Amino acid sequence: MKIIKTLISAVIFTVISISSISAADRYITLGWAAWDPANALVELSKDFTKETGIEMRYEFVPWPNFADRMLNELNSGGKTFDVLIGDSQWIGAGAVYGHYVKLNDFFDKEGITMDDFFDPTVYAYSTWPKGSPNYYALPAMGDALAWAYRKDWFAKPELQKAFQDKHGYPLSIPTTWDQLYNVCSFFQGRVVDGKKRYGVAINTERGSEGITMGVTAAMYAWGFQYENPNKPYDMEGYVNSDRAVEALEFYKKIYQECTPPGHSDAYMEANLDAYKSGQVAMQMNWYAFWPGVNKDPDVGGGKSGFFANPDQKAKGATLGGQGMSVVKYSEKQDLALQYIKWFSKPDVQAKWWSLGGYSCHKSVLNDPGFVTSQVYAQGFLDSMGKVKDFWQEPTFVELMLAMQKRVHDFVVGDKGTAKQAMDKLIEDWTETFEADGKL
Repeated sequence: MKIIKTLISAVIFTVISISSISAADRYITLGWAAWDPANALVELSKDFTKETGIEMRYEFVPWPNFADRMLNELNSGGKTFDVLIGDSQWIGAGAVYGHYVKLNDFFDKEGITMDDFFDPTVYAYSTWPKGSPNYYALPAMGDALAWAYRKDWFAKPELQKAFQDKHGYPLSIPTTWDQLYNVCSFFQGRVVDGKKRYGVAINTERGSEGITMGVTAAMYAWGFQYENPNKPYDMEGYVNSDRAVEALEFYKKIYQECTPPGHSDAYMEANLDAYKSGQVAMQMNWYAFWPGVNKDPDVGGGKSGFFANPDQKAKGATLGGQGMSVVKYSEKQDLALQYIKWFSKPDVQAKWWSLGGYSCHKSVLNDPGFVTSQVYAQGFLDSMGKVKDFWQEPTFVELMLAMQKRVHDFVVGDKGTAKQAMDKLIEDWTETFEADGKL
């Protein structure tokens, strides 16, 4: 009898131990960039843990190190992350190199349809090959490059009069890049509220993607195309077109004549700092930062306004944002897929928007109250309707680094001409595509 009791106790102890281990393992790790939307996601995901009992853990990496950290993890087959919110440009590599789980069967099983998400975000964040019904991510964070401006400065009667006298039209939100330059140059070196101010903070950073994201905001507004639409990877006459050259020259003009001193290697944080500290009348940045700007004690509370990228000879805006993928090397794919399913629900998407995330779900974007829900909501819709993205090729890193060098050398380094920069870029990209077997 004593032996039987001992055996029963051992069995019970083993069952309890296994259960404890199983419970302890019910967590997933999500990787993303360290910025305001990540904080909003942490708050949002508390509901997921309450509903499922699955704990959420996070690794948020500062933007300058984000790509290196995440891509090194993927390329090494690392198991740190179960869910990864990766940049739009990564989707090709994620699919081709097998880093991401293909989600079609899961979507079909759970009744998740990409028809419920805004078409440009599905195309940009989820599909590979582009436009095909092959999905490797759920649209997670819509974003585009846009502009914030000092609404309170624009409203000053003396500045209104001075601008009207100089340009013959009111000081207001610029709708073209010509008007953008007029506003920037108007504020450059001007004394406002007793302090010397400057025109605008734009992207000039060399190391990662900054100046490319900024320059393409101008290029898209001039009608820039990466390739012949009828002949993939045929770039001659497109990458170095007259419009591309003119846009690059215009961007350099703004850099040289309208930016604050020392603004030669600036991206997200530097632009935010220049704007929040009152140095500049406008800044270029991502929509992701506008909730924080709108609440900032110095420039928020109605002092700032927001607008979509201006047009010029065409309509366009630089795409940002990310898709949410399940990492192929994860040992908890089943738990990660539960998170994807939960995140896709309309009520979760509505709360995501309310917390400062940018939903891509049509139920949120098409809601009659959406455009008045935040001061930047209309601009977000306007931008997402005309976004264009950088190459999403598996070799996008090589492609990005080449463009970073060529445009930075011209805009900031003042080397050569815009045409020479774009001609050299075609040479760089041709070499990359040849090595990849595309040419």
